[in-house]
Amino acid sequence: MKSVEDLMLLDFYGNLLTDKMRDALDLYLNDDLSVSEIAAECDISRQGAHDTVKRALQQLKSYEDKLGLVARFSQQKRSVEEAVKLIDSNEIDKAREVLLDLRNEIEG
Repeated sequence: MKSVEDLMLLDFYGNLLTDKMRDALDLYLNDDLSVSEIAAECDISRQGAHDTVKRALQQLKSYEDKLGLVARFSQQKRSVEEAVKLIDSNEIDKAREVLLDLRNEIEG
């Protein structure tokens, strides 16, 4: 099943895949092609297209398990959204705290 997380994984780690894997997964996720259509586009069997897409997704998830870049990005995005809501509510001191915590996290 295609998900926003899969798209983010491709954006973050896609260049670490082989060209064949990246191209097949891009067709699957971004162009919404079926496995049969990917097979025709890439001149491979339907099973080959299925296996390539499956292996590519597994590889991306493995990178995320090791590096956690998507999870970290998502958490930082939530912190920024929280700060914006606090600013909109005129809770400037709380927003400042959230942003300072975020800066400390980024700086490590």
